Amino acid sequence: MPSQSQRKGIIIAGGLGKRLLPSTYSNNKHLFLLYDKPMIYYPLTTLMLGGIKDILIVTLESSIESYNKLLGNGSKWGINIQYSIQDEPKGIADAILLGEDFVGNSNIVIILGDNIFHGNHLYNLWELSDSFDNGSTIFAYQVSDPERYGIVDIDANGFVLNIDEKPKIPKSNFAITGLYFYDNSVFNRIRKLNYSSRNELEVTSLNNSYIKDNLLKVNLIGRGMAWFDAGTFDSFLDASLYIRTIQSRQGLMIGCPEEAAFRKGWIDRYQVVNLADTLRHSQYGDYLYKILESNK
Repeated sequence: MPSQSQRKGIIIAGGLGKRLLPSTYSNNKHLFLLYDKPMIYYPLTTLMLGGIKDILIVTLESSIESYNKLLGNGSKWGINIQYSIQDEPKGIADAILLGEDFVGNSNIVIILGDNIFHGNHLYNLWELSDSFDNGSTIFAYQVSDPERYGIVDIDANGFVLNIDEKPKIPKSNFAITGLYFYDNSVFNRIRKLNYSSRNELEVTSLNNSYIKDNLLKVNLIGRGMAWFDAGTFDSFLDASLYIRTIQSRQGLMIGCPEEAAFRKGWIDRYQVVNLADTLRHSQYGDYLYKILESNK
């Protein structure tokens, strides 16, 4: 695992969730139960395992109360969670821009709230990405159906030559995931973008600005890693079944903020006991007690 990152994190958890209608009429999709825990726990834990303690969640105004009830300000996990409201779904780049005051002079990691990552190899790539102070690093995952994704074409040094959105004739099988490392120039770059035909500030346009300056690199997530974009009913089910299978076979939870905080040393045993006590009589609470037993 890498050392504690100096970056700040932003989780993009807004949008209308149109691909999951009618379920999203009444609730933010990132609060849906993905197998045994709210979906937002997974990207949150990913950032925490990467050493990020300062995290902004960009979401809808109608969801703020629910997030506050579920996550609060993050102090129970030894982290700092703040919230920003995206009034209209104007794109990922627009959501990033809302975090400018929160980020200050830091570099940032962006993760989409419906993206699920699993596997230690991710954090080896994370550490490599953290070694670059300038430019951007994105992550790509090999898929069998590249025509459904944004696809990257890279040179021998790992720099991105081109990004094609849902190409009919893909130049590679590597799909862009919802995990992005950006330097602090990202905000000025976003302000120079034009709105797309969808009236959004597109993350692809942002990435293209880095490509133009030869400052966009890609890390390929290889075998032994899992990635899900849980934004459709099928992918939501696939992610849920994967999590159930791994957890039942290994006895280890995926997406557990309490465990991430404890293993990072951000909370102590006494704090874990208090958190477990609030979850008594649930499998989740039992798991927190087991963490303490296995780390005596």
